[in-house]
Amino acid sequence: MTKKVLVTPRSVTRAGHPSLDNLRDAGCEVVFCTAGKQPGEDELRALLPGCVGYLAGVEPVTARVLEVATELRVISRNGTGVDNVDLDAAKARGIAVLRAEGANARGVAELAIGLLFALARGVGPSDAALKRGAWERQAQGIELEGKTLGLAGCGRVGKLVAQMALGIDMKVLSFDPYPDSGFSPGPSFRYAPLDEVFAKADFLSLHCPPAADGRPLLDARALARMKPGAFIINTARYDVFDPGAVLAALESGHVAGVALDAFDTEPPTDQRLVQHPHVIATPHLGGFTRESIDRAMSVSVENLLAALAV
Repeated sequence: MTKKVLVTPRSVTRAGHPSLDNLRDAGCEVVFCTAGKQPGEDELRALLPGCVGYLAGVEPVTARVLEVATELRVISRNGTGVDNVDLDAAKARGIAVLRAEGANARGVAELAIGLLFALARGVGPSDAALKRGAWERQAQGIELEGKTLGLAGCGRVGKLVAQMALGIDMKVLSFDPYPDSGFSPGPSFRYAPLDEVFAKADFLSLHCPPAADGRPLLDARALARMKPGAFIINTARYDVFDPGAVLAALESGHVAGVALDAFDTEPPTDQRLVQHPHVIATPHLGGFTRESIDRAMSVSVENLLAALAV
């Protein structure tokens, strides 16, 4: 009997991917959602019945979605995060949830470093000024040599960011709840308590998941501990920081600029940060590279085939 597999990542439904041939060669019928669009609950409920496998993107996979997926055996994410999946509902239905561990780490890390440079030199506002016909130098830029990059989270992405930052002669302070004692990329790197990271960072880059209790890591208290004029880069999850507190810190000038590649909804409904002149916003580009997609798809398809034993 043909095994139906639903595929939803936007980059794949828009343009396809060679790794899907491995599913077809194994006798699977590949089913797509609307090309290039993130599916909602109703579309998923219409497509999932009869599917035994689900290669999922970042769309919410809720209990309401899973209640109609009576034959589903495995959800394979084409990324690392699974916070978009109701894990309790999946477990209750005996559905395995698998991740493409580390597949997009380099893409996210390189974007974080690119955003760091853009913040340091005011690339976003300067570009916007020229596009509206104004020849204006915005805030004077700063050079990165000797500046301190604080990392909240030092897993696969954080480690790559640390190594890249050291390569441009920055100092790196990193907090991680489970520090890797074997990771020591240079004398200008060390692990530190979170409050010290906040207090000493000229640039703070977030590379951690949201807290289990839902409280943001970077709230008004944490922001108050940061240096006046510091910059924030969030390529992780929107819930890691308190957007209202970040906006207030921007308005007061305590935070000089923010780069944001993570949102609560896609596209974001709250535009206050996106539209702020000292915010650079990108539409979830972290893992959106040719190489990251290739790695993520290869791993997620392999995970699906192994789980389905086909």
